[in-house]
Amino acid sequence: MTKITYDIVAHDGGFAYKVGDVFSETFPTHQAAHEAAARAAQRQQVSGVSTGIEYETRDGVWHQEVASGEDRPEAVVEDNLKD
Repeated sequence: MTKITYDIVAHDGGFAYKVGDVFSETFPTHQAAHEAAARAAQRQQVSGVSTGIEYETRDGVWHQEVASGEDRPEAVVEDNLKD
């Protein structure tokens, strides 16, 4: 199972959550950023509808697959900042 981590960080004069190298919007307080990250992590784990997807690889070959709506990652919030 894939794991996604939402890290709480100081950002742009406030606080944000970060997934990989991507930052959320800036929140005025640490608590607001933490709560937003928790909501995002919860939504990330909600099952959806299975659907067909189609994509082209670098070598120009097209592929068709079914993306399972049940295949959701584990999402966690890591908060190493002190209030």
